[in-house]
Amino acid sequence: MKTSINEHDLPNDVEALKALVLQLQSKLNQQIIEIDCLREKLHKQLLARFGRKSEKDLNGIVQLSIFDEAQAQDEQQAESIAKADESITVAAYERKKSTRKPLPKELPREQMIHDLAAEEKVCACGGALHKIGEDKSEQLEWVPAQVKVIEHIRMKYGCRHCEEGVKTATLPAQPIPKSIATPGLLAEIMVSKFNNHLPLYRQEKILQNMGVDICRATLSTWMLKAATIFLPLINALKEHMLAGHYMQVDETTTQVMKELGRENTSTSYMWVFKGGPPGQHGVIFQYHPTRSGEVAANFLGDFQGALQCDGFSGYYRFDGIPRIALYYCWAHARRYFADIVKSLGKNKRGKAHVAIDFIAKLYGVEKRAREKLLNFDERQILRQQASLPVLLQFKEWLDKSVNEVPPQSAIGRAIAYTLNHWHYLVTYINNGEIEIDNNLVENMIRPFALGRRNWLFFGSPEGAKAGSVIYSLLQTCKLHVVEPYAYFKYLLSELPKRQPQANLSDLLPQFIDKALLLPAYSSSFLE
Repeated sequence: MKTSINEHDLPNDVEALKALVLQLQSKLNQQIIEIDCLREKLHKQLLARFGRKSEKDLNGIVQLSIFDEAQAQDEQQAESIAKADESITVAAYERKKSTRKPLPKELPREQMIHDLAAEEKVCACGGALHKIGEDKSEQLEWVPAQVKVIEHIRMKYGCRHCEEGVKTATLPAQPIPKSIATPGLLAEIMVSKFNNHLPLYRQEKILQNMGVDICRATLSTWMLKAATIFLPLINALKEHMLAGHYMQVDETTTQVMKELGRENTSTSYMWVFKGGPPGQHGVIFQYHPTRSGEVAANFLGDFQGALQCDGFSGYYRFDGIPRIALYYCWAHARRYFADIVKSLGKNKRGKAHVAIDFIAKLYGVEKRAREKLLNFDERQILRQQASLPVLLQFKEWLDKSVNEVPPQSAIGRAIAYTLNHWHYLVTYINNGEIEIDNNLVENMIRPFALGRRNWLFFGSPEGAKAGSVIYSLLQTCKLHVVEPYAYFKYLLSELPKRQPQANLSDLLPQFIDKALLLPAYSSSFLE
C-alpha cells in the first residue's frame, strides 16, 4: 500500500488536485469507520467475556468517535423523548422493609414445649404464677434424606388335592420391569438432573455416600426408559398445543456426542415451542442437529393461527402463508440497542439510548395492562391508544437516523434490523392475545441453559431426545404450578397401568387433579 504521494504524481490543474483531495478524504473517512467498527466489535467481545450481563443500568453511554457528530443532537432528543408522553407514568418506588416469609403450612411440624421450672413459677411477692399465654416462634429443621428398600412379597398358593394348581399374586405394574428403581427414585433422579441441574455423576456419588452403589450408566439408562414411557404423553401435549391459535417458538444451542456423521464439537439445537388454548399453554422441547426452519415447519404442520418468533431467517418460510400470522419479538430488537449501551461508558447519551427510551414506553403500556388485569380486547384498545403513537414516532426517528450512521456499525445494524422487520414487530397492537415479545418462551429456555453449564453436553442423540421429553413436561408443570417430583412420581406409577391407545389428556399438567399428587414437601434426597 502506498503511504505517500510523489510530487510528480500530483496533477497540475487545481480542479484535479481538489478531486484527488476529496478522494483521499473519502478513503480516510472509510478507514476511520472501519477502525471504529472494529473497536465496537472488540468492546462487545470483551464485554461478553469479562463484563456484567445485566441490562439494568442504561443511563448514559459513550458513543465512538464516528458517531459524535450524528448524535450530538440526539442527547437533547433522548431527554425530551423520556419526558414526552406523560400519559405513561411510573409510580415512585419506595423500598419496603424486608420481612421473613412464613414457612409453608403444609410442612410437618414438631412441637417443643419450653416451660419454667417449678421453683421459677413463684412471683417475687410470694404468690404462685399462673399461665396467661404463650409465645410461639418457628425454625426450619433439615431431616437428612433416607433411602429404603421396598420388599415385594408375592403370596403363592397351591392345591393340596391335585398338587399342580399354583397361583401367585400379581406384582403391580412397574415403570421399568425387573428394575430396582421405584417411581419415587426415578422421579427424584429426574428432577435432580433436569430441574436442580445435578449431573448424574454427582448423583452417583451422593447415592454411594448413602450406602447404595448404582453407577451413572444405570442412572442414564433409567432416564432413557422413563422418557420412553412419557412419549405418548408428549404426543398428547403436542396435539393439545396445536389445537390453540397462538404459538411461540425459539431455539438454543446444545452439544451432543455421537451424532452420526458429525464431530463431537458440532453445534446442535434444542427447539422450544409454547402454545395452546388460553390458560392451557404447554411447552415442548425438541432436539435437532440443525437450525433449519424445516424443524418449525414440521412441528407446526397444518397449524392455523399466530406464530411469534425472532428475526432468524429460518422463520421467513412462514411469511405470506395465509393460515399463519407472523409476529416478531420486541425484546430481540431491543437487545441490539441494549448491547451497544452495555458495551460503552456513561458519559454521553446517543442513538442507542433514544431507541431504548422508545421501546421502554411500549413496555410501559404492557405493564399498565398487566396491573389493570385487562382482558385481550381491553389490552388491544389500550395499545391502539397508547402504543400506536409511540410506534409512529419511533418509526419517524428510525427513518431519519438510518441515514446518519454507517450501515456496518453496531447502531447501523440495530436500526436496520428494526426497520427491516418493522411490519412484524408492530402488528401485535392489533391482537390483544399476542405478547409484545417472546420472553415467555425464552424463560422456558433459561433453566435448560443453566443446566447446560453443569452437565455441558448430552452423551448421545438418544440422551438429547430423552432430555427434551423430560424438559417439556417439567416446564409445562411450572406453567401450571404443578410440583414436578410429585407429578413425575404419579406419572411413573399411573402410565404403566394405562392401555397403549388410552386417552392421556387427564395426565397433562394443565388438567392433572392435584389432589392425586403427593405434597410438595416430598423427600428430595438428591438436592
